[in-house]
Amino acid sequence: MEKYDPDSGVRQLTGIFAKIVFFGLLAFSIYQLYTTTINPLPAQMHRSIHVGFGLVLIFLLFPATKKNRAKGKTAWYDIVLAVLGFGVGAYWPLFYDQIVMRAGEISTLDFWVGLLAVILVLEATRRSVGLPITIIAILFLAYAYWGRQMPGFLIHRGVNLDNLVQSMFFTTEGILGTPIAVSSTFIFLFLLFGAFLVKTGVGQYFNDLAVTLAGKRTGGPAKVAIFSSALQGTISGSSVANVVTSGSFTIPMMKRLGYKREFAGGVEAAASTGGQLMPPIMGAAAFLMIEFIGMDYWSIAKAAAIPALLYFTGVWIMTHFEAKRTGLSGLSDEEMPDRKEVFKKLYLLLPIVAIVFYLSSGLSVMRAAIYGILTTILVGLLREEKFRKIYIIAFGVGFVGAGIYSFTTGGFDITQALVGATLVTIIVSYFYDGNFKDSIDALVDGARTALGVVAATAAAGIIVGVVTKTGLGLKLANSLVSLANGQVLLTLFFTMVAAIILGMGSPTTANYIITSTIAAPAIILLGVADLPAHLFVFYFGIIADITPPVALAAFAAAGVASSEPIRTGVNAAKLAIAAFIIPYMFVLEPQLLMIDTTVLELIWILFTAITGMIAIGAGLIGYWFRKVMWFERIAAVVGGLFLIYPTTMSDIIGLAAFAVLLGLQFMVKKDMIGVPVVNRGKSRARA
Repeated sequence: MEKYDPDSGVRQLTGIFAKIVFFGLLAFSIYQLYTTTINPLPAQMHRSIHVGFGLVLIFLLFPATKKNRAKGKTAWYDIVLAVLGFGVGAYWPLFYDQIVMRAGEISTLDFWVGLLAVILVLEATRRSVGLPITIIAILFLAYAYWGRQMPGFLIHRGVNLDNLVQSMFFTTEGILGTPIAVSSTFIFLFLLFGAFLVKTGVGQYFNDLAVTLAGKRTGGPAKVAIFSSALQGTISGSSVANVVTSGSFTIPMMKRLGYKREFAGGVEAAASTGGQLMPPIMGAAAFLMIEFIGMDYWSIAKAAAIPALLYFTGVWIMTHFEAKRTGLSGLSDEEMPDRKEVFKKLYLLLPIVAIVFYLSSGLSVMRAAIYGILTTILVGLLREEKFRKIYIIAFGVGFVGAGIYSFTTGGFDITQALVGATLVTIIVSYFYDGNFKDSIDALVDGARTALGVVAATAAAGIIVGVVTKTGLGLKLANSLVSLANGQVLLTLFFTMVAAIILGMGSPTTANYIITSTIAAPAIILLGVADLPAHLFVFYFGIIADITPPVALAAFAAAGVASSEPIRTGVNAAKLAIAAFIIPYMFVLEPQLLMIDTTVLELIWILFTAITGMIAIGAGLIGYWFRKVMWFERIAAVVGGLFLIYPTTMSDIIGLAAFAVLLGLQFMVKKDMIGVPVVNRGKSRARA
């Protein structure tokens, strides 16, 4: 984690500074919950405090260099930077009325505070997120200032330093703009929700459930990795964190069964990266779409459901064919968990079910997150067998009481009833158990996870601010369309390349903000709707984590698997081939996002897409029901692409090719092409 994920490279503090950081993180979470549920503050004031918390804690936790990390001590200059960060965060709350009254004019003190804010945000981003996004932000600031010296279509009149500082910190179009607005509301609360899920034991349960359902199948451990990582990804916004969390369990299991190291690492990297595409929680970047395209989150998550399922179907198909090709069986009975015990704990999935219910019931995203956290706490209490009956009775009483109250004040509201029941249960638990350690740890862990997001969204706000100030977004969009000569497929290809390059080494959140500001408008100019265009760049920003030469998730998996990093990245990219195809599908065929479609149309699109992925998987792996010859492999890949391309004629050609290849698989026997019929799985499993 520390090697491949800058967000994990923190000091191991002891003594007074450990306590300061602990209570600082706890205060950060409490502040966020307080302003969300009880006393909302004006936008600029709230966002400034949010940034201030982030700056103070980042400078205390993240050292300036890796060498300082090993020492575990806070340097004097980090304390100074933390104090300055506190000052920057407190400036808006202290002088809110005066700043508002100046109506866009800034004083000398405003200028220096704003300039300091920009510098501190850039340094905090470098420490907690990494150099790529920091360098991009600096280049954009330079572009804004030296606009008159820019060549060709990039030229603009330039922005003087006063105006640049004013727009960066004293408007809602810079550091305190839309990205940090989303970070300080939706993202933070869902990161807290994820932290509570981890403390409840849901993360480990995902692994147990995955082994129970998929462990004994052909190539079982690989399918366990896919299943568990898809579930883990719903509560984590980091591909690298997903890899290390679930990969430490699944990769050794795959190697033990007989998978090559690079392939085992590739499976985990592809599955963990795809976790950010999986609703109901799709990683932090997805929440930015709420503001960027003006849609409610449930509509976005619902639209992303089928592409996510297709992605994991593609990875599943590829690993299945690889297992068949190498003759790998599933886990033995001794390696399987007790099925009854696993299914007895199905209640641990209630928070995921609850969050889907809350989001689909029309609740705001923030209220859904708060209710999701309460539900998770309740589920955590149910783990305590000693007091379980008491808690169940308390929940029932609370549900009835809250239900009666809601009925008498305007009609029965099941959401109010559930929340009331949860609060009653929590209060009862305090008197019977009095142990809130897990909840406190979850509050601290959630805030700790949010620090990298705070820095990334603040830096991305600088980029968005420059784009807005200079009109760069429209210029780049027009030039991209011109370069592609107005061709949709070429424009999509160039956009894909840009998203992958920007995503190499950058967090998904920052990558999405940049590409949605610069690249997505190019697709929209060609008549594509906002949602498919934004999901297109969102997908490729995430897939950058497994695209060599800089594939952080694949490199992290290589570290766990002790494999060669680039080969692991190549395997991951090959397994995730669906992710390179699906975005083109839903741009060309928006029905895949459940936009303006009927059930029958959707079934046909899914049928042709899955059939196409089976063909492509067989072609790339080189195995189907038997070994696939080189000419069959070419035909399979081409036929699969025809099936995936959304036209009637391409579907007919693809289905014909699929039928011919399927017939050849059964007509030509294994022994006729030199493939032994025996299954090597058992001997290899024993080895």
